[in-house]
Amino acid sequence: MKRRNLLTGIGLSVVGGSVVLRAVGQDAADSPGIASEDAMSGNNSKTIEEWKQILPKERFDILFREKTEPAWTSTLNDEKRAGTYICAACYQPLFSSEDKFDSGTGWPSFTRPISDEAIDTKKDFKLIWPRTEYHCSNCGGHQGHVFDDGPQPTGQRWCNNGLALGFVAEGEELPALRA
Repeated sequence: MKRRNLLTGIGLSVVGGSVVLRAVGQDAADSPGIASEDAMSGNNSKTIEEWKQILPKERFDILFREKTEPAWTSTLNDEKRAGTYICAACYQPLFSSEDKFDSGTGWPSFTRPISDEAIDTKKDFKLIWPRTEYHCSNCGGHQGHVFDDGPQPTGQRWCNNGLALGFVAEGEELPALRA
């Protein structure tokens, strides 16, 4: 019993420390010009402040402050038409509808990106255990996380924030990339 109490105490301390660290990081992320500057690894030349002026607050927060929208709130989760999913910031094509599947998670999910060059990945430790976070390679905008619990052919689940995406139906012209 004492061992269980010790492990519970350690677990609560780790979780509590994580909450404190996230709260401290939140203050920095809310400061102008600091939000996810390291995520801006893409080829796009826009600054955080320029993206803040262009994008609605909800999209900006997800794309450049790495927030997450609530599950089941994106209309793209239920999108069934053939087409291309693009970055909501710079319009780079990221996913094909051919690779979309219903993951049951409440977020649009895909088995793979449209190309390896479309996505950049990094380790994310925000929830204590490491996850693989991915961003648009063009603008650095946060898209979501990739997990190894998806269907074949890849076994991967690229779980995306719907507000980080746009959708262009098959037969419609893709918009030009925002430079």
